[in-house]
Amino acid sequence: MLTPELKQFIRAMPKAEVHIHLEGSIAPETVLELARRNNRLDNLPAHDVDGLRRWYTFTDFSHFVTVYVAIMGMLQKPEDFALVVYEHGADMARQNIRYREVTFTPYLHLGWEQKGLTIPELLDGINEGRERARTEFGVEIRWVFDVPRNANFPDPASAENYNPEPSELTLEAALAGQPCGVVGFGLGGYEVNCPPEPFAHVFGPAKGAGLLSVPHAGETEGPASVRGALDHLGADRIGHGVRAIEDPALLEELKKRAVPLEINPTSNIALRVYPDYAAHPFRRLDELGLTVTVNSDDPPLFNTSLVQEYEVLAGHFGYDRAGLARIARNAYRVAGVENDVKTRLLAEFDAWVAANM
Repeated sequence: MLTPELKQFIRAMPKAEVHIHLEGSIAPETVLELARRNNRLDNLPAHDVDGLRRWYTFTDFSHFVTVYVAIMGMLQKPEDFALVVYEHGADMARQNIRYREVTFTPYLHLGWEQKGLTIPELLDGINEGRERARTEFGVEIRWVFDVPRNANFPDPASAENYNPEPSELTLEAALAGQPCGVVGFGLGGYEVNCPPEPFAHVFGPAKGAGLLSVPHAGETEGPASVRGALDHLGADRIGHGVRAIEDPALLEELKKRAVPLEINPTSNIALRVYPDYAAHPFRRLDELGLTVTVNSDDPPLFNTSLVQEYEVLAGHFGYDRAGLARIARNAYRVAGVENDVKTRLLAEFDAWVAANM
């Protein structure tokens, strides 16, 4: 039962998160500020926060893409990126999230929509926001630079729409961004008709440079997508990965390779991967011995937060304090952050748990 005491435990617990998209986590208030700053109010369906919140409310995937594209259009200059990253850090502080690996898709700002930005300008913007958030809130942000697998964005349902340009530009940006906290290399977008295999040519160099391979797989497609990510992209973690539950042999392979899953329960329900929490395999994957983490994906677009995702674990999947703390610790353990920072964060987390169990 989700008691007030358990809710307080969840909110106070120092948390980490390894699967959240920067562009999909921008609050309506910040979108409105950016629209006014960049004279783009006409690109929004509402000019007040309540109206934007109603517009954000998820209805279907097409609507989700429409909102996502409009939000990206608000980001025009390096200082815009600095602002949204700083606000991201403020959100972390409100939820007592001490560490996040934030997925960012540079191609959507450098290649798909021509904004006149260079890679160094983009890196300067996000790093300015990251450093300000660290100084003011004491939070640690690192980056996963994400390849959009769909060439025909924002029409991802088109068949055979692979295009190498996003891969190569993303790799260039990720390697240039390592001094700014890039620790992972990802693959996102709509999985249907876009398997992982064609992207192997950029994941090899990314891993060779020390970046984690963290592709999305096993969300809108089944076990074959996860196998492709493991065998061809050398996945160190799997974004989502829930549909691995459909293949017992694949589950054993994930356990054997100790590949963690970045699970986003509310996102999975909103996107209709599962009809409800009762059908969701989070608890079963955990009980089968896989390393699972809980994450919020695109929180304002799915009307969630990391705190609410932990409340889902307690309220729908029956986790008690010890179980919640164990899942929370997984996120720190699988993070790609530097060893000295990981050691410090884990020590702080363990001390808090020892004092609050």
